[in-house]
Amino acid sequence: MTTAKPADPESPILVTGATGKQGGATARRLLAGGWPVRALVRDLKAPAAVELAAAGAQLVRGDFDDPASLPPALDGAAAVFGIPPVAFGPAGPETDLEVARGRVLIDAAAKAGVEQLVFSTVASASTASRGSRGKALIEEYLRDHIALPTILRPVRFTTNYLGAGVTGIDGISHGVHRHLFPPHEPMQIIALEDVAEFAALAFADPARFAGRTLELAGDEPTPVEAAAAITEATGITIRYRQLTDDEAAALSPEIAETRKRWQAGHRWHADIEALRVIHPGLRTLTDWLTESGAAALRAHLTDS
Repeated sequence: MTTAKPADPESPILVTGATGKQGGATARRLLAGGWPVRALVRDLKAPAAVELAAAGAQLVRGDFDDPASLPPALDGAAAVFGIPPVAFGPAGPETDLEVARGRVLIDAAAKAGVEQLVFSTVASASTASRGSRGKALIEEYLRDHIALPTILRPVRFTTNYLGAGVTGIDGISHGVHRHLFPPHEPMQIIALEDVAEFAALAFADPARFAGRTLELAGDEPTPVEAAAAITEATGITIRYRQLTDDEAAALSPEIAETRKRWQAGHRWHADIEALRVIHPGLRTLTDWLTESGAAALRAHLTDS
């Protein structure tokens, strides 16, 4: 863990998506570092919200679809951690709604006089995907309206091995990890805890990180190497199988499109060595497995 400390020990950091993966990890990291955290949640009684409150976070109810709920949440906040306000409909990503939600948060923060906003979106590749369009528009709006913006773009999370990915893809089922990636080509991944570390670094030194966009990854094993590492760490045999074109198409048009783009060579491009200079404790897959992943995977695979 880095030694980042709050610039203002009195004013809280507002964390949106605090009951989710990135928001939750960031809220916990900030609390552990002595930062006052205000967690924006839709349901004050949700188990994840109650857990955050027990850890020391101040809970405040708010929803991007209810703009009037945001000013009280932002009152007195030193900065904001935001994540994509993703919207999905029957036809897939609802870009207009996602962008509208992102702008509501940014506008409310600017009106409240909040100068720093760290926004975590999604890793970029050489060609944009359909699902990334809304995030790109939110990033542009953020740069135009917030004085000290920082954008984090994480690749695939290590916790996706726990089955948190899209239905029918990712996770491990019956000893098999299925995904779009070619089996013997590097696949970038990152631990949620490291996304939180970069957020904490940005909050500790706003001027250093203002205007920066960081593509985030911590390791890049091949899928076959990753399966072997999981097997060794858990004692449970895991193998990898790449989805075929027909299997990807059967899941959704977007997944089929992503597979084609990946096969054509459009990949994530985080500079892991440069990131390690900023955050020397950046986790590899093996680090994550040793720290918490292997135990979580054993429990998950035993129950499933």
